[in-house]
Amino acid sequence: MKIIYVISAKRLKQILIIFAAIVLTAGIGYAERDSIAAFAEGASTQAPQAIYKVDTKEKKIALTFDISWGETRALPILDVLKEKKVNKATFFLSSPWSQRHPDILKRIKEDGLEIGSHGHKHDNYTKYSDEEIRSQMAKADSILTEMTGKKPTLIRMPNGDFDKRVLEIANRMGYSVIQWDTDSKDWTNPGTDVIINNVLSKAHPGDIILMHASDSAKDTHLALPVIIDRLRKDGYEFVTVSELISGTSVDSKEIH
Repeated sequence: MKIIYVISAKRLKQILIIFAAIVLTAGIGYAERDSIAAFAEGASTQAPQAIYKVDTKEKKIALTFDISWGETRALPILDVLKEKKVNKATFFLSSPWSQRHPDILKRIKEDGLEIGSHGHKHDNYTKYSDEEIRSQMAKADSILTEMTGKKPTLIRMPNGDFDKRVLEIANRMGYSVIQWDTDSKDWTNPGTDVIINNVLSKAHPGDIILMHASDSAKDTHLALPVIIDRLRKDGYEFVTVSELISGTSVDSKEIH
């Protein structure tokens, strides 16, 4: 006796829909498996980002100093750091300044302080072509590597100016773009007390603090001893940017 199963068109349609859903789910799972594997191996699908601070409860903080011109402010700042026994801070140096002041650069290096790139021309790179952006970064890279004996891996863009293109190019050249979460605004010369308050009122664990050692910042070396003493009294440890971001969760901002 033969048994004949009759499936209506409606029932057949339901079966096909269920089958298609199963196939689609399996395909998504397979794709996600590959994505997870790629992430585990260190590949990143994130848009380029700049680092502003580190998400940590540890009282670690990074003092950073930008230098693009002048010769009268850097040494007093270095003297303060040495006097206060702060041997971990990060200096972002423009390459033309470094060439004009090899003696100060040598002092920064001898004091064991970290050196990052501040680019070549002190200009807004967002207005440049991709080729010119690469050229500016490469010139600074070559000069700083030759003068310090070590290739810089951190860069702070001149004027803190960047966009997605700049970040992508910097990333491809092996750089982490470093911004800041606390701005001393010392370059506006608002007075020592204001600089101190600008820093101490906002400083927090994992913070990257922006200051300047160019001649435009006239009071930084006067405010710095108080800033160091009070942060230290509050239990903060001074570290380089590289130490701060190493092995921790950084707080970055995605640029579209």
